[in-house]
Amino acid sequence: MTRAPAAANDADASALARVAALKHTILRHAEAGEQQRRLPAELLAELHEARLFRLLLPRDYRGLEVSPPAFLTAMENIAQQDASTAWCLCQAGGCAMSAAYLDPAVSEEIWGADPLAVLAWGPGKGRAVVSGAGYRLSGQWAFASGGRHATWLGGVAVIEDADGRPRRHADGQPEVRTLLFPAAAARWTDIWDVIGLRATGSDAYAVDDLYVGRAYALNRDAAAERRIAARLYHYPAMSLFAQGFAATALGVARAMLDALLTLAQEKTPRLARQVLKDDGVLQSEVGECEARLGAAQAFLRQEAHAVWAEVQATDGLSIANRVRIRLAATHAIKQAKAVADIAYDAAGASAIFANAPFERRLRDIHTVAQQLQGRASHFRTVGAYLLGHPADLSVL
Repeated sequence: MTRAPAAANDADASALARVAALKHTILRHAEAGEQQRRLPAELLAELHEARLFRLLLPRDYRGLEVSPPAFLTAMENIAQQDASTAWCLCQAGGCAMSAAYLDPAVSEEIWGADPLAVLAWGPGKGRAVVSGAGYRLSGQWAFASGGRHATWLGGVAVIEDADGRPRRHADGQPEVRTLLFPAAAARWTDIWDVIGLRATGSDAYAVDDLYVGRAYALNRDAAAERRIAARLYHYPAMSLFAQGFAATALGVARAMLDALLTLAQEKTPRLARQVLKDDGVLQSEVGECEARLGAAQAFLRQEAHAVWAEVQATDGLSIANRVRIRLAATHAIKQAKAVADIAYDAAGASAIFANAPFERRLRDIHTVAQQLQGRASHFRTVGAYLLGHPADLSVL
């Protein structure tokens, strides 16, 4: 499907204005999300009204179709208020890009006809046995962030012929596709009793012998299946998620450092003789934290803009630039975690209270860093590529 390019600057500015308008609402609902272990209904209504679940959805289906750099900024700004909200919106945004790879009638059914549509999925194992004009899907998946408020779910599965033998590509690799189905068809298991990102409700779900039509199955990054030519949809899913979740980490760290700066203006630690802001050790730590956080943010944004420029110029994303995204994203998460830890320690006992602006955010950022995007092994992946080894496309 071809059409005139979006007025990117207008779309980006509009999206960021929507985010700014909701920052107080997002923060106000953060504690309720912690308790409920999912985004509260009142907040969901506001997010849908602002169309923030549609930041990366094609305009053809009432999406905003913002640029990746603008999406990165939006996630960072939202995470300053609540990391779980940013995480759910990032996950939903990346999944919504699937609309560009589906039959237009299917995308219209899922998103165009439903203003409250959200697609979510998580990793797991499934098998899809060919049956008539579709498949019989069975499997179990987990870490489905935002799945509890999703209208549709996806399940990645190996495609099998009726006799149970996996279908294979010419290179011998099994055919793997993501099959989409209504969320009401899934059986949920509550597993999300965790220390951070609690409001994402990233539970497990399963289906047994569920019929899914062939039009509802896709390979998210297969160029041959792309139906919309807009350059945004040349982004691999992993690259998009890496940028968005790294921006989430930066937002959390920024909020914690700002909270420390505020606290330091008035707090005199027990047995201390001076207000915290006059402590020479803290002054040094704050200066270093500002440098670390600012450098990580600048690196992530620089690479986002450079890569987006390449995509716009060439209609593609090179492996070299996918490596650049991976490096900048991993670096951002690691630096954000380090800054958050310093801010928490420097706040002393003031940081341990649940109603203070530190405790929830510390748990959140440590949970972000434990996720796939924060793995230290990504530095090795990048280094190996720079030294001439083949790229590990599974994490790019």
